[in-house]
Amino acid sequence: MKLKSSIAELIFLFPILPFLFSSVIADLNSDKEALLEFAANVFHTQKLNWNSSTPVCSSWVGITCNINQTSVIDIHLPAIGLFGSIPNNTIGKLDALRVLSLHSNFLYGTLPSDVLSIPSLKFLYLQNNNFSGAIPASLSPNLIVLELSFNSLSGIIPTIIHNLTRLAELSLQNNSISGAIPNLNLKELKLLNLSCNNLNGSIPYSLQKYPRSSFLGNSLLCGEPLNHCSKISSSSPSPSPIHLPAASPVALENRNATPAKKLLGLGFIIALAIGGASVLFLLVIMIILCCLKRTRKGGSSMLKGKSAASSDEKTDQKSISFGSGVQAAAKNKLFFFEGCNYNFDLEDLLRASAEVLGKGSYGTTYKAVLDEETTVVVKRLKEIVVGKREFEQHMEVVERVGKHPNVVPPRAYYYSRDEKLLVYNYMPAGSLFAHLHGSRDAGRSPLDWDSRLKISLGIARAIAHIHSKGGLKCVHGNIKSTNVLLTEDLEACISDVGLTPLMNFPVAASMSRRATGYLAPEAIDMRKMSHKSDVYSFGVLLLEMLTGKTTLQHAGHYDNVVVDLPRWVKSVVREEWTAEVFDLELLRQQGIEEEMVQMLQIALACVAKLPESRPKMDEVVRMLEEFRQSDTRTRPSFESELDVQSTP
Repeated sequence: MKLKSSIAELIFLFPILPFLFSSVIADLNSDKEALLEFAANVFHTQKLNWNSSTPVCSSWVGITCNINQTSVIDIHLPAIGLFGSIPNNTIGKLDALRVLSLHSNFLYGTLPSDVLSIPSLKFLYLQNNNFSGAIPASLSPNLIVLELSFNSLSGIIPTIIHNLTRLAELSLQNNSISGAIPNLNLKELKLLNLSCNNLNGSIPYSLQKYPRSSFLGNSLLCGEPLNHCSKISSSSPSPSPIHLPAASPVALENRNATPAKKLLGLGFIIALAIGGASVLFLLVIMIILCCLKRTRKGGSSMLKGKSAASSDEKTDQKSISFGSGVQAAAKNKLFFFEGCNYNFDLEDLLRASAEVLGKGSYGTTYKAVLDEETTVVVKRLKEIVVGKREFEQHMEVVERVGKHPNVVPPRAYYYSRDEKLLVYNYMPAGSLFAHLHGSRDAGRSPLDWDSRLKISLGIARAIAHIHSKGGLKCVHGNIKSTNVLLTEDLEACISDVGLTPLMNFPVAASMSRRATGYLAPEAIDMRKMSHKSDVYSFGVLLLEMLTGKTTLQHAGHYDNVVVDLPRWVKSVVREEWTAEVFDLELLRQQGIEEEMVQMLQIALACVAKLPESRPKMDEVVRMLEEFRQSDTRTRPSFESELDVQSTP
């Protein structure tokens, strides 16, 4: 009986199967046409391999389909130079889309409401573009991450966000959003950043549990965790009604005054205003003269005064103006690490002449010259989210991790409520980035292959040391060529060690554009920093040394585009191997082709898309040491030696 009933069901379903199959094909074809329409209307500097003759789910870069390959569910196209506005009825037609990542491109126009309202959409990453206009009032109820920071959005925060019960991250910082903050009582919201906008009013009670950094940069915003609202209101003038008693003598006198008396009163007021303005003008002149005299006498200072600007931006002399950050009662409380033999205090450091070396993801770095024999580097940290006790405890970890020949050791630190400083040795040889990509006019010779091998091994040993001494939670998180400093003997030393856990996470994760090119996919989209994400960054660094290319590419009027260096190398390897992938400076050397190919294989293993597919850092060290010790210097055929499985 069961067999008969099963046969009967199959006979019943058989006529319907062709319709079901055609429906599946129609769904995928609809998604395919929508994506092709998007690609045709948005300019991209790196050519997408989307075309109608190849399968969407298995061949198109950045596209992920569901298990049945019936619908597109994920789009990952970060930092590939997309330029233009998102047309209607393109991405918005993908009714099964869960993840959309188009951050760090050049997209503009209003936010596409048909995309943001896709019911299945859960993760939206559109930061670091130039979208304008208001946030649409229709949003997907299933959104978990809404990342719209670093755009040009205006208008108000829509109250519909209150209905997004699954929302875990809301990042709207660095826009021009105005108005009051709605009462967002969202139980799942773990990360909130509304900083650097034009918001006003008081912070709702439901949001006062988030750190100060979530609201900074909104001058008209008040309430916990910012200043008390009464302080804000007293400092900013606001119109208030004036109540005069009915029988006020002044009112009666003015009411009965003659025109002559009124004219006399007006003249007195004018004379008083002119006299006050004259006194104020003389006072300003005296202050300016005093400042000029003090500047000529004392020169440049890290606490006061500003030195003359240089014609070269990179060597521009600037003062470190700490303002109220360094409190008078806390002066001289500069903590020196064990083994440091510097003999100066905080006041000496603040008086030193300063030169801005660079502004990175974690703060501004200065070269401070205290005297003829003492030159140090001072990093002024920004967006620190931990308290003093936790900061000091973490400095103990930083000191322990810093005891390695390939790590830049910290020498001292200063902590106050508004200012956090770290002091390091000054390394005049500069960074790896400067040696790889800097101008040759200054007499700097290009790095040869042996030097690059030496530097690579030093960096790998440093990262392995950080992972082993700091534990699973100790992640560098900001490995890039500008953070690798070189000694006179070209020994590599990693800087910024141990700073990632101290930072406000949205700031740390939305690094500078150059850092974005080194970050692993999971670190960019899902904000997951781990040992394996450091391995990915190291792999990008190896590719940078092999190719001589940077992670930033000049794009003319539209500034720079972040280059996905691993994807470019893999595309060259996948299509047809050519020597173009290697730096021309290396190709001039003889007998090193085998080692370059081996290094390329290690680098591509490190930049595997899945974290579990990447080797551990101590394994990378072992691989580098093994082929570094080999004396084999023959030139095999590139086509026969290079056998690398690359995935987009």
